Amino acid sequence: MTIQIDDTDAELIALLKRNARAPVAELARKLGLARTTVQTRIDRLLERGAIAGFTLRTGDALAAPIRATVLVSIAPRTGPAVLSRLRALPSVDAVFTVSGRVDLVVEISAKTTQDLDRALDDIAEAKGVQSSESFIHLSTKMDRRG
Repeated sequence: MTIQIDDTDAELIALLKRNARAPVAELARKLGLARTTVQTRIDRLLERGAIAGFTLRTGDALAAPIRATVLVSIAPRTGPAVLSRLRALPSVDAVFTVSGRVDLVVEISAKTTQDLDRALDDIAEAKGVQSSESFIHLSTKMDRRG
């Protein structure tokens, strides 16, 4: 099902992407609408799934100092077992299925290089994992995630 949104909804979503904690009154002022109208639009966007929810992103002070992306190739029909193992690892922040030469992209974080090394070993040793390749994040140049 395709969700239809108008220009005002798109502008509202853009404002919420910049600051999901913005008061409805502030959003209404920026959009030139009544506060109740903006609240109704937010409720409708949530109900229809255009907005899946609101999230908290920790700042650098709380973030693990070392982040990495791991490209993982798995054996046929081992996806559910590998995913179950990855879910059990506290260093794993996100797992994505992808098209291309690998099957999964895994985002991990660790407090120390030893923790990172252990996390990479845990991923590589998971039953069904055929190969893995890791990329340590050095600095963030841009981040539009929410």
